[in-house]
Amino acid sequence: MSIVEVRNLVKKYPSFTLDSASFRIEAGRITGFIGRNGAGKTTTIKSMLNLVHPDSGEVDCFGLPLAGNEKAIKKRIGYSTGTVGWYPRKKIRDLVGIVRRFYDTWDEDAYRRYLALFDLDENKAPIELSEGMKVKVNLLLALSHRAEVLILDEPTSGLDPFSRGELLDIFTGLRDEGVAVFFSTHIISDIEKCADDIVYISKGRIAAAMPREAFAAQFSKDGESLEETMLRLERGEQHA
Repeated sequence: MSIVEVRNLVKKYPSFTLDSASFRIEAGRITGFIGRNGAGKTTTIKSMLNLVHPDSGEVDCFGLPLAGNEKAIKKRIGYSTGTVGWYPRKKIRDLVGIVRRFYDTWDEDAYRRYLALFDLDENKAPIELSEGMKVKVNLLLALSHRAEVLILDEPTSGLDPFSRGELLDIFTGLRDEGVAVFFSTHIISDIEKCADDIVYISKGRIAAAMPREAFAAQFSKDGESLEETMLRLERGEQHA
């Protein structure tokens, strides 16, 4: 079931245009949003959440248009740009005390469960944490208000391979709980490890949006890895 549907989203800047982006995010699946740096991943995510105002297009979430229902919809979405960049010297418990006031869906039991799962110490401040642990703080805050969709912009960027692998395992566990995970990345191996679906953007246009197996069947040559396929496509070479 489509939990988020993006239709013909357009955002124009002087030097870049997001051109009629359309795709779906399915419930209980991990969608990898892949593209090279500058392809339009962040513009797409910010436009679909109305963090920047798109010039045209529509976004539906949970069967409702975002326009006119933004407050109710965003209570059900967890969004992260990566690591914690605000109040870096406040303890996690103090950050939680601020955030929980904004959500009538805040679930203290879920907060305690994910605090333990992510091995976070609520008496520490983000400035004391590794980059991987900072990402977990953002996930902790999102999941503690029972977010049904996680929309994450480059969550694995800058993490060491061990921390990236740990985070991808968390995504898999969340998918098994029915959470939809949509994450952008330019690290193709992350997509290979956990993604069910692929949305591929190139030069501001969605070039493909489909299950990973269908993407491989349509675009990959025999014996070719996903990374090799993506590099070939970015060079402008098509399937032989």
